[in-house]
Amino acid sequence: KEGDKHYDLISAWIKSTRGSDPDASLLYLAGMLEGGEDPRFIARRMVVLASEDIGNADPRALEVAVNAAHAVEHVGMPECALNLAQAAVYLSLAPKSNASYAALRRARGWVREHGMPIPPPALQSAAYPAARKLGRGRGYDNPHERPEGVSEQELMPDDAGGERFLELSEHGDERELSERYERILRARGRTV
Repeated sequence: KEGDKHYDLISAWIKSTRGSDPDASLLYLAGMLEGGEDPRFIARRMVVLASEDIGNADPRALEVAVNAAHAVEHVGMPECALNLAQAAVYLSLAPKSNASYAALRRARGWVREHGMPIPPPALQSAAYPAARKLGRGRGYDNPHERPEGVSEQELMPDDAGGERFLELSEHGDERELSERYERILRARGRTV
């Protein structure tokens, strides 16, 4: 639980799970549990890995990880080891993508370089009378009133027009999301 082994085992667990090796994932999980690692720490790392390394290639991975974390809180050791093992196997065998992680990194880089984005007036809040007088919210094209629920309205601020942060993989469920994203971009007149 202390020293290098704490970091080495969690690193090995993450890399083995990311590498789709359930046997190695279970071995390092067992090492952490036998070494007295806090199961809540392991569960937190599972929740992070589910979004960082699997993402929308298998959105159920986040549900599995969150449910394992929930089980750790409600069941406790030693039985919650079974919940962690189930989650470790699922996360290991899930298709992998870090597209959301990489997209957020690029978007945050854009904000650091260019400053806080200023939404177009149509997207700004018109929740109070003074905002409506300023024209905020006016001209908003509600996607629920459009075919397929997709608006053709440009939603990016002027200074970020044409920027693309998301690059989906062809892994798992992201293949279908990628095709939908391309259709949405075409509907908005943006390049795919």
